[in-house]
Amino acid sequence: MLEDKTTKVRIAFFVILVGISAMFAAVTTDHWAVLSPRVERLNTTCEAAHFGLWRLCKKTIYMEEPDPRGKGCGPISLPGAQNCSYFKHFTSGEEAELFEVKTQKEYSISAAAISIISVGFMILGTICILISFKKGMDYLLKPAGMFFTFAGLCTIISVEVMRQSVKRMIASDETIWIDYYYSWSFACACAAFVLLFLSGIALLLISMPQMPRNPWETCMDAEPEPIE
Repeated sequence: MLEDKTTKVRIAFFVILVGISAMFAAVTTDHWAVLSPRVERLNTTCEAAHFGLWRLCKKTIYMEEPDPRGKGCGPISLPGAQNCSYFKHFTSGEEAELFEVKTQKEYSISAAAISIISVGFMILGTICILISFKKGMDYLLKPAGMFFTFAGLCTIISVEVMRQSVKRMIASDETIWIDYYYSWSFACACAAFVLLFLSGIALLLISMPQMPRNPWETCMDAEPEPIE
C-alpha cells in the first residue's frame, strides 16, 4: 500500500514539474499576446507588437501581401527589425516605454505580481514534496498539495488580468491596435494552471487517510486490549 502511494506521488510530481516548466516559460517570455494595427496598403511597412509580463516588443514588418489569418500587420514571424523595451514602471530611464493606455501600467504590475506569488507557491510546494519522500515525512504532502493548488489559482488570475489588459487596449481609442491574438506564452500559462491545480488536488486526495472498506477492517486492525 505504501509503495502504491509513493508511485502516485511521483506521478503527480512529474506532472507538477511539467506545469512548473510551463509557468516559468510563460513568466520569462514575451509572447502572451500579439497586437496588430490596421494595414492601409501593401508594399509598405507596418508595426506589430508582442508583449509579456515585463516588456513590450515592437516589430517593423514589410507587408507584400495581406495576412492570410486576417490579423492585420503580420504574422509576427515575418522578418523585420525588432525593438524591445522593459516597461517604465519596472525600469528607470527615458528610453523605456509605457503602453499607450494609462491603465495598462496597473494591469501589468498586477499580472506580474500575481505571477511572482504563483512562483513562490511553486517553490514552497516543491520543497515540501521533496522532503515528503523521506521516511515518516509524508504528512508534508497536504501542504504541498495546497501550495500547488494556490499556485494554479494565482496563475489563472494572472492570465485573466492579462486578458482584460488586452481587451482594454484594443477597445481604447488611444491605441493603434485593432487586432490581437493570444500566443504561446499565454498557452503555457493556461497549461500551467491546469497541471498545477489538478496535481495539487491530487496530492491532497493522496494525503488523506484511507477509509476502511467495511467496518470489520477497523475491528480487525485494532490492537487487542491487554488482559489483566
